[in-house]
Amino acid sequence: MLTKLDNNQLSVTLQNFDFFLTDRYVFFSGTQVFCRLSAHDWFKGSTMMSMQAKDVYGVSQWGRGLIDITQQGDIGLRNPRMPDQAAVALPAILEELNERGIKSPVLLRVAAYLEQEIARLNTAFAQAITKTGYQSVYRGVFPIKVNQQAQVIDRIVDIGRPWGFGLEAGSKPELVIALAHRLSHDALIVCNGVKDAEFLRLAILSRKLGFNTVIVLESPKEAETVVEVTKQLGIEPLLGVRVKLTNQISGKWEESSGDRSTFGMNTDQLLRVVDMLRGKGLLHCLKLQHSHLGSQVSDVNDVRRAVTEACRYYTELCAEGVPLTHLDLGGGLGVDYTGEKRAGENSINYTVEEYAANIVETVGYAMDSANVSHPTIVTESGRAVVATSSMLLFNVLEATLYDAPDAPEVDPDDHHLVHDLAAVAGYLTTPRVQECWNDARFYRDELRALFRRGHVDLRQMARAERIYLRLMARIKALVAAEDTSALADQMAQVADIYHCNFSLFQSLPDVWAIDQLHPIAPLQMLDQPPDRRAILSDITCDSDGRIDRFILADGLAPSLPVHDLPDDRPYYLGVFFVGAYQETLGDLHNLFGDTNVVTIDLRSDGGFDLLHEQEGDTIAQVMTYVEFDPVDCIAAFRSILEGAISAKQVTPRERKQIMSAYRESITGYTYYE
Repeated sequence: MLTKLDNNQLSVTLQNFDFFLTDRYVFFSGTQVFCRLSAHDWFKGSTMMSMQAKDVYGVSQWGRGLIDITQQGDIGLRNPRMPDQAAVALPAILEELNERGIKSPVLLRVAAYLEQEIARLNTAFAQAITKTGYQSVYRGVFPIKVNQQAQVIDRIVDIGRPWGFGLEAGSKPELVIALAHRLSHDALIVCNGVKDAEFLRLAILSRKLGFNTVIVLESPKEAETVVEVTKQLGIEPLLGVRVKLTNQISGKWEESSGDRSTFGMNTDQLLRVVDMLRGKGLLHCLKLQHSHLGSQVSDVNDVRRAVTEACRYYTELCAEGVPLTHLDLGGGLGVDYTGEKRAGENSINYTVEEYAANIVETVGYAMDSANVSHPTIVTESGRAVVATSSMLLFNVLEATLYDAPDAPEVDPDDHHLVHDLAAVAGYLTTPRVQECWNDARFYRDELRALFRRGHVDLRQMARAERIYLRLMARIKALVAAEDTSALADQMAQVADIYHCNFSLFQSLPDVWAIDQLHPIAPLQMLDQPPDRRAILSDITCDSDGRIDRFILADGLAPSLPVHDLPDDRPYYLGVFFVGAYQETLGDLHNLFGDTNVVTIDLRSDGGFDLLHEQEGDTIAQVMTYVEFDPVDCIAAFRSILEGAISAKQVTPRERKQIMSAYRESITGYTYYE
């Protein structure tokens, strides 16, 4: 039965309904159930409809049509090649991987998503070129530093070959990787960063093999080294020059742009290099101007302004007699991690199509105004190409709960503060919730101080803590029912802690280091309302190994809506869009190594194919990273065991058991098994 109440509420009569709460509504045991209405219909006839998970986690906002919710309440992967096909449930994928012996945590790469992003970027530029009548072409390159994993680079090269998609190398190792791939004949290898003579020699020699390897000059000194190496080899290089733009983007990455950015030359240095090359008879080798717009550019107007400035340099260099043919606008194409579609640290206010259209239109207009031939447009989009293709999936090991379903009776001999704490329940109502919050915390803190001084015993303290946790449960419920409660922000102080099987420092280093946000959501039970709020703690023994900022449908929150952990199956969480930088920047905090990695492709029948599997690091492997030899460690441990036998601490039979456990540990996964 539904009954309309005041203050935009409904009263619903149900039998034997268990207590649970969410951000927007709260239910109590018994026959009366109260629920705040939102913009969504939670009731149909006399049946309560489960709140859609996308209304909580914002999946429909950030999912990009790739991540969705199945009818069974699971997070699922949609096949971009077949958008009308049902999503493939991630828990089912994990279950099948587990049957193969591939356990969580696991980094899951989806080949179809990488393919879609590369196609979308190239198609966007092709359509913009056709629409505006631009008289040249687009050539994208992928910066290897964004994701250096072999499986990723190999697939980018294969997928990008029809588009003439190339690679950007910012170091000698990355150039070595680039030259080991059969790129299409018109693909570029753009060499950025600091380059010594060995780097330059390899880049120039690669021209003999047909590679379009462009050496981007970063300074006058580097230009001098290029001249020397060119003279030694007798081979003409393909050169570019990096111009430092004065335009500075807004947001987290503003220091990656402007005249205080690390790389590139100012106008004085630029002309010195041009004059030097002219004097050495090498000016005709200078074909590309590089002008980095910035990283994760959030505002499309910053793109327009930076491109306009880059074009001014390009046309002026052409007027100086530099035979430029390529305009490289660097990186900057952002990813909308939050789904907010606005200029912000973790969001952008434009689409890939708008980004391409702005660049093509701006470059075309500038060149026409200066009567300069349209250059080949080059961008170095990395984050936008690979971010969406990878996700980190892990299980929750246990939970530390900051509330209680009941409270003990107060002992008559308990300290009066225990009685005062218990009495708060008697006046805990919505109008007095702030008062009750203040009183409960005051009495609890005073009792803790008395316990430290020996005036309250352990059992009294235990009763007090349980009473306090029960009060927190009731306060959470009242606050959840009032969207405008002044206490809402303070609820993070009593959020549960879900202990999860991953290392923040290894798999999500940007979350720890620069407060990067990634969408996070449970992978199952999304047809049921989440009844708890939690922060996530990783498996390391570092207090920084936690996540306490989350993307939800109604904005950012200091805790994540989660479900009570089921007893009969694992509870999985997914962190999405981690393909950019996270696989490369991870460290070995507590010697947790790389997770298991799998690459899958989505089939037309709703299943998936396992394309590649990379086993996660064993303990032996991570020991070698920090200069421990597993063989030496085994020998040393064996010697310790022999000493224990001599001292009659262990028997020979126990030695065998202990030695076996040591060996098994060394060959095992670094994560919780």
